[in-house]
Amino acid sequence: MFVYLDIIMMLNLLIDSLLLWTTSIFLKRTTHPVRIILGGLMGSLLILMIITPLSSMAAHPLVKMAVSVGMILITFGYKKFSIFFSCLLTFYFATFLMGGILIGAHYFLTFDFDLNSTVSIQSLRGYGDPVSWLFLLIAFPIAWHFSKRRINAMTISNIQYDVLIDVTIKINGIILHLKGLIDSGNQLYDPLTKTPVMIVSIHSIKHELPQEIICVAEEKKHFYESASSLPSEWSSIMRLIPAKSLGKNNQLLCAFKPEEIEFHRENGNSFIRKALVVFANQTLSKDDSFQCIIHPYMVAGAVDHPAS
Repeated sequence: MFVYLDIIMMLNLLIDSLLLWTTSIFLKRTTHPVRIILGGLMGSLLILMIITPLSSMAAHPLVKMAVSVGMILITFGYKKFSIFFSCLLTFYFATFLMGGILIGAHYFLTFDFDLNSTVSIQSLRGYGDPVSWLFLLIAFPIAWHFSKRRINAMTISNIQYDVLIDVTIKINGIILHLKGLIDSGNQLYDPLTKTPVMIVSIHSIKHELPQEIICVAEEKKHFYESASSLPSEWSSIMRLIPAKSLGKNNQLLCAFKPEEIEFHRENGNSFIRKALVVFANQTLSKDDSFQCIIHPYMVAGAVDHPAS
């Protein structure tokens, strides 16, 4: 059997370089491509050890760890031990993630249940080959793109859920329990009183609101007629807000003044009374993770509830 060592080294250089690049993406650190290639070259040196008297040492975990440390030092350098250790663990995470995706995809496509052909992570670095090199060449970029997209999606999700908060709105004897998104882009407020405005979707709370309020939220062509037909208890707390959002350019939004808006957080509850609520006939979140958009000044100006 012929072993094309140059091809194996080139493939391992490519894979190790992509793993280091993936690590830099996970860490949000910019690294020069030359350093990434040099780090990948350091990892591919294990292949050269196979044809030397040190071949028995190439499979030893300590040798592999030493090579990994060298790859991280070459690629990211050394500033502090905690930063270096974080880089090393992220590199292992990227390696195991990509290896798991490739192995899972291989056995999902081949349906090979023969335990004698079980592949180890070492096969991804050039030892043995139930997983073909052609499969690696095709599947590795796909796996890299998939893992990158999923990590970015999880990061965005974490950022989003960091600004989600439980909200209770008390208005005209109605108590609404919602999940709200604190949106710094929401700068809607009453220009006369400088009162911040919260936007609430009516889709999940239609059964809790009077029909007149639902008509105001849904009506676009005959907005003034709907607003004028409101009961006195609602018209007395109604405010008209000029806006250029929610699909309405240079038009008026019908806002209502609640008795109180309460925010529930892990470190305690707070409330605000100087606020306005606009009921909108729009879905604010595709996955229904939140039902209202909170003006950031509401949370900043909220007062903590006194201890009971």
